[in-house]
Amino acid sequence: MYLNSSLTQFENLSLEPNPEEVEIDKESIELPLLTRPSLPLSSNGEGSIYLAQRGNSLAAQKSEELQKTLLGHRHERQLVILQDFPDPDALSCAWAYQLIAQQYDIKCEIIYAGTLSHQENIALVKLTTLPAQRWTMQTLKTKDLSSYQGFVLIDNQGTTSQLLPAVQQAGIPLVVLVDHHSLQGELKAEFFDVRPYVRATATIFTQYLQAGILKLDSSVSQHVKCATALMHGLRSDTNRLMQAQEEDFMAAAYLSRFYDAQLLNAILQANRSKRVMDVIERSLKNRIVQNNFSIAGVGYLRYDDRDAIPQAADFLVTEENVHTAVVYGIVHDEDDELEVVIGSLRTTKLTLDPDEFIKEAFGQDSAGRFFGGGRTGAGGFEIPMGFLSGGNENSTYAKMKWEVFDSQIKQKLLRLVNPRDNPIQS
Repeated sequence: MYLNSSLTQFENLSLEPNPEEVEIDKESIELPLLTRPSLPLSSNGEGSIYLAQRGNSLAAQKSEELQKTLLGHRHERQLVILQDFPDPDALSCAWAYQLIAQQYDIKCEIIYAGTLSHQENIALVKLTTLPAQRWTMQTLKTKDLSSYQGFVLIDNQGTTSQLLPAVQQAGIPLVVLVDHHSLQGELKAEFFDVRPYVRATATIFTQYLQAGILKLDSSVSQHVKCATALMHGLRSDTNRLMQAQEEDFMAAAYLSRFYDAQLLNAILQANRSKRVMDVIERSLKNRIVQNNFSIAGVGYLRYDDRDAIPQAADFLVTEENVHTAVVYGIVHDEDDELEVVIGSLRTTKLTLDPDEFIKEAFGQDSAGRFFGGGRTGAGGFEIPMGFLSGGNENSTYAKMKWEVFDSQIKQKLLRLVNPRDNPIQS
């Protein structure tokens, strides 16, 4: 399915807000409370219609709340913290937030601790000049965190960022949290908008834009590029719109008025690197398939090649008679001399909840933080290796260490896939 052809039907829809309606009277506006219970989706479409109405009403309410929050933080500096390996959804929404915040003279720096290794993510940042910066833990030590009055979490809840503990330790308050993943823990934010039933955080931010918190202008280059990034984020997290719901299509229809189709096509045409192809080949060679689950360990990977793991999972889940694929490996970060087990899950099974599956499989650390989570159709996990990090110059030891972790991960996964089997022997 091609994005442009799928959006042709939206070209003539008049979805731009009426400028008179966008003008918000902060003193007198009263938004209706949502008291009607959720309706199930049904064949006659009534549940779907109500979900769309609920989305519009909630978006207007949250848009107003966000506007009031930003008004209370005028002239401040904020850090927008993304997951260590940000995807198009996170990157695009962080940029949208930065543009919204600029209207209130709030200066935002978009930061992440990991790297951009997926070819489409690299192309997105380069071709749109998206203003995201990599801050390693070493970089963080050189920064004066006292100059920031707040931080923001977008498309994550801090569990996938190395930067969060240092920022919290510096006493910087959490001002805004916007995400579409299931709740990962207790976080108190001044503005809180977490909607696990929404397919993409880009949909949430596009609804803010539709509500008039920022009026996009197709003559402004930054607006066009940001709209293109949001379209890419929405497309990415809905599997090319094939898993999109009504509110996602409505968001795509609105963005279609501003995005650059040629720019988006250039981002999507980025080629896979040879290293990514090697990891996919390794996953094919090492996979085991049981009860329609494909599980593959790919051994050691460089930090810069981390995004090869979800791409390998994307590939394995397309195999006949496979509905769920899990790919994992040990990723080595030479900068910080750390190792971490990183894995990705992809599923086409509607009754399998990646968030519940990963949390059930791997549990929590001593601080009560889950090692992973997910959303509809996808999930991921990161397990620090701590004391066992390093020492890989000894090939015998490195092989033995991998075999132990490989067996342990398979054991935890297969006890859910095949509870009666002995995972080690299988």
